[in-house]
Formats: sequence, C-alpha cells, structure tokens
Amino acid sequence: MFANSTTITVVYNDQHLHTPMYLFLCNLSIIDICYTTITVPKLVYMLLSGDYTLTFTQCFIQMFFFSHVATAEDLLLFIMAYDRYVAICNPLHYHVMLSKKNCILLLVAVWATGFFNSLSLTLTTSNMSLCYSNIVTQFYCELKAFAKIACPNTGFQLFSYMEAVIFGFLPFLCCLISYIKVIIVILHIKSSDGRRKAFSTCSSHLIVLIMFYGTWTSSYLIPRLKDPRTFEITFSILYLFITPMLNPLIYSVRNNDVKRALLKLLGRKVRGK
Repeated sequence: MFANSTTITVVYNDQHLHTPMYLFLCNLSIIDICYTTITVPKLVYMLLSGDYTLTFTQCFIQMFFFSHVATAEDLLLFIMAYDRYVAICNPLHYHVMLSKKNCILLLVAVWATGFFNSLSLTLTTSNMSLCYSNIVTQFYCELKAFAKIACPNTGFQLFSYMEAVIFGFLPFLCCLISYIKVIIVILHIKSSDGRRKAFSTCSSHLIVLIMFYGTWTSSYLIPRLKDPRTFEITFSILYLFITPMLNPLIYSVRNNDVKRALLKLLGRKVRGK
C-alpha cells in the first residue's frame, strides 16, 4: 500500500513524469492496491478470529472485484509493452500514437473490459451447482478453486478455457511479440551506450512481466501433484501479495527519473517542515 501510494504521489506531483508510461504505471499501482484490499483484510480477519467461513454473497463479491482488477492488469501490461515498443521502434510517432486522448481511451477500455468480463464471469459462476463440497481450497474466491467443487459442466469448462486464452495467453503473446521486436531493434543499435539506454527504458517492465506471468502460470497451470494445495497457495501469495509490493520498487530502483522525483518531493517536504 505504502510503496504503490508513494509511486502515485510522486508521479502526480512531478510534471516531468506526466507521460504515457507513468500514467500507465499509476494505473498499475492502483491495481496492485486493489489486489491487496480485496484479499488481505478478510484473510487477516479469518486468521485473527478463527472463523474461516464465507457466505456465497461475500465470496462472489470478492470474485467480482478480483476478476475485474486481474483482467485489467493483463490488458494494462500489454499496453505498457506496446508503449515501450512504440517508444523504441517508432519514436518519431510516439506522441501521435500515444497522445493524451488515445491513452485515456486505452485506459477506459482496460477498466471497462475488466468490468464486463468480471460481471459475466461472476454471474456464470454463481449459477453453477456444487457437487463435491462447499469448501473453497484457497484463501480467496477465484475461478479455479470454485471450478474444483462445482458440478461437471461442459459449457463452464469451455468458458474457463476462453477466459484463459483471451485474458491470459493472448495478452502474454502480444507482450512477447512486442519485446521480441524491441530486442531486435536494440541489437541493431551501433552504439553500446545507445543499446544500454534503450534497454534500460524497458527492463523494469520486462521484469514485472516475468514476475506476473511466472507466478500466475505457476498458480493456475500447475502439474498434478499428490497435494497441490501448498503449491497453489504459495504461488498465490507471490502472485497476490509479493508481486504488487515489488512492482513499484522495481520501477523506482531502476528508474532515475522516479528516483529524482522522489528525492525532490522528499526535499520539498523537509523544507516545508
């Protein structure tokens, strides 16, 4: 919460950071804050009270908001990869292709798509009948855990596969293609200093992508183990808690502009006191 809130504050207070890349970064920080607030408070309450029950209404409300931000993050990471692609491969057209109007439209599309996808997913899941149990083997309500206890349904399985492909595999594939093209362009830069500067502009986002999709695929596409619950929960913790905490640190530590703006803001606060 502190790290992501600091990122938003720093970008908001520094005019030099009012660019598409940092606008997308602020939205990523908002998503990371939402991940924490959606899952952690109820989990802490359960651990402190010993009451691990959750009503169906609470479960599906949590599922709706979690699916909303998860979908938004998938799409936002692709847009951030596209931003780096345009900045390095088509720098002369950057301010035209990613104008203020276009950036706002992209962000509206990201959050609106997340909302409608989450609404359809939650409504579909809430109409499923439970055959095996009424206990979700996870510390939050999500599609995979619910699918394990629902009655077999071909339509629901098809819906789940479509979700994974459209909002998981396709954004990842688009990010991969973007960075392959970026790396090809960087390798053709003759100056070693130019290559270093070009790579430094996208290295932070590349690390975030690897962390996000690495923990996500490990959590959702795990092999069949004798007791997969510990494996699932471990990677879910990395996916939900550790990654959102590390994202702003990665961007701030590896980005001189953010560090400069943070020091400037701290200096202003000290002088104000």
